[in-house]
Amino acid sequence: MAADRDDIAAELVREFDQIASKRGIWEKHWEETALKVLPYYSTSFYSQGNTVPGQKRNQEQYDVTANAALWKFAAAMESMLTPANGKWHRLRPVQKELMKIRRVALWFDQVNDALFHYRYSPHSAFQANQHDGYVSIGAFGTTALFCDEFNDPTQPGVKGLRYRHVHLGELFFATNFQGQVDKVFRRFKMTLRQIAQKWGEDKLPENLRGQLSQSPENEVFVLHIVKPNGEFDPMRLDAKGKRFSSHYVLKDMKKLLHAGGYRCFPYATSRYITAPGELYGRSPAMNVLPSIQVLNEEKKVILKQGHRAVDPVLLAHDDGILDGFSLKPGATNYGAVNGDGRPLVHTLPTGNMQIGKELMDDERAVINDAFLVTLFQILVETPQMTATEVLERAREKGALLSPTMGRFQSESIGPMIQREFDILMWQGLIPPPPPEVMEAGAAYKVEYDAPLNRAMRADEASGIMRTAQYAAEIVGQTQDPSAMDWFDWDTIIPELADISGAPFRFMRSPEAVAQIRQGRQSQQTTQEVTNALPGMAAMMKSAAPQGTAQTPGQPGAQ
Repeated sequence: MAADRDDIAAELVREFDQIASKRGIWEKHWEETALKVLPYYSTSFYSQGNTVPGQKRNQEQYDVTANAALWKFAAAMESMLTPANGKWHRLRPVQKELMKIRRVALWFDQVNDALFHYRYSPHSAFQANQHDGYVSIGAFGTTALFCDEFNDPTQPGVKGLRYRHVHLGELFFATNFQGQVDKVFRRFKMTLRQIAQKWGEDKLPENLRGQLSQSPENEVFVLHIVKPNGEFDPMRLDAKGKRFSSHYVLKDMKKLLHAGGYRCFPYATSRYITAPGELYGRSPAMNVLPSIQVLNEEKKVILKQGHRAVDPVLLAHDDGILDGFSLKPGATNYGAVNGDGRPLVHTLPTGNMQIGKELMDDERAVINDAFLVTLFQILVETPQMTATEVLERAREKGALLSPTMGRFQSESIGPMIQREFDILMWQGLIPPPPPEVMEAGAAYKVEYDAPLNRAMRADEASGIMRTAQYAAEIVGQTQDPSAMDWFDWDTIIPELADISGAPFRFMRSPEAVAQIRQGRQSQQTTQEVTNALPGMAAMMKSAAPQGTAQTPGQPGAQ
C-alpha cells in the first residue's frame, strides 16, 4: 500500500515537472513586467520565496504611472464585475416557465442571498483575495482563486466558504480539448506545523517527523494537484465518486500526504486575453510594456536634466575664478563679471525639458488607455444627466468593456459560483428546493447582474425610455392620449425591474397587482356613487309632483 502511494506521488511529480518546463519563457516575461509594474512580485516566479520578505524591490522603477494605473484597473474590474455593495448575479431555473411559480422564484432568491451571505462573511476573505486576482490579471494576464470549505479546528461548529488567491508563481495548469482549465498544479510552501495541523503528524515522513518538535516552522515544498478523475464512478460515495481527483504531495521527497477529490473544480482560473497557441494569458501591462520601459527611461533622463536645471553646471573662462566662488544665498562674488557687466560664469544648457515632458505625456496616455483608465474617466455620469442620458452612457460603457471583462465572468466567476453552490448545498446551508425544481432535475443557470451586464442591457431600457418620451411629447402636442395605448406597461415594468436588478421579493405577483386594481376599481366606483348622491337627491326633489290647491270647505281653507 505504501509502495502504491509512493508510485502515485512519483508519477504526479514527474507530470508536474513536464508542465513546469513549458513555463520558463513566461517567467522571464512576467519578471520583466513585475520589475516595472508590480515590483513586490519580482523574483516570485522562479523558486518561490528566494527573496527576503519585506525587501525593497523597486530600485529599477523611476516612473509609477503603470503601477498607479494597475490599481485603478483592479478597482474598475471590481466595481464592474463583483462590487461589494450589490448583488452581481442571480440564479434562475433553466426552464424559464418555473419562475412564474412564486415559491420557486422565492427559493432562487433565498439561494442567491445565501451565496452572498457566506461569500462575504468575515472568515471567507473573498473580497481581499478577489482583488488580488484583479491585480494579477492586470499585471500578468492570468489569475486563479481557490474556493473551499471553511475548516478551522479552533471553530469546529462554523461552516461556510474560504477563498485564497493563488499567486502566479505557484500556479501551473493545463486545458482540456475545449480550452477549459481542468488540471491545476499548485506549488507552494508549508511549515511542518501546518502539515501536522491539516493532515496529522503521522502523514509526515520519519525524518521530518523528527524535526517537527525541534523546528516546527521549517518549510517544505508541497504540490496540490487537481485533475479529472480517471476512475470516476457517479455511484460511488468515496473519492472515486467525485469528478476531480485531489492529491497533496511532498515535492522533494515524492511522498503522498493526502488523496481525495472534488465534485466541482475548486480553482477558478481566468486569463485576460490569449494569443494563438498560448496557454497563459497576456495582460494590459504586457501589451504596453515597451511604452512602460520607454517612460521609465524618459523619467530617468528628465530627473537628471531637472537636477542640472535646478543645480546647474557652471562654466568659467579662467579656472581660478571659481576658487573663491560662493553658492550660498545672498553671497557676493567679486570678479564674476567684467568691466562691461557681463558675467564671466555661465550655466551649462540643459536641453529642452518641455519636449521631454510632452513625450512622457504621450507614453502615459498609451498606458492609461491600456488599463482602461481613460475610458472610465470619459464614461463618468454627471448629476446634470437625464435618466435617458444615463442609460445611453451605460450602454456605451457596456459595449466597450464587455469583450475583455466578459471573459472573466465565463472563465472564473461561473465555475466559482458552481463550486460555492455545491459546498453550501452539502453543508445544509441552502434550503431544500421546491418539488417543481426537483422534478426539473434541479438544473439552474447563472444570470450575471453586475454593473457591466446591466450596462450591456441598458440598450433595451434606453430604447423603451426613448420611445415613451417620444410618445409623451406627441401626447403633449396633440392632446390625444391614445399614443400611450401602444405600450404594454404590465410587460414593460417587470422587464425594467429585471434590467435594473430589482430583487424578485420586492415586486408584487401578478395576482396581487390584479387584486390591488380590483380594489382600486371598487373604491373608485363607490366614490363615484357617493359623489353622485347629492346630485341624484336634488334631481329627485325637483322631479317630485307639486302639491294641489285646496278647495273651500277643506280643513285649513280660508
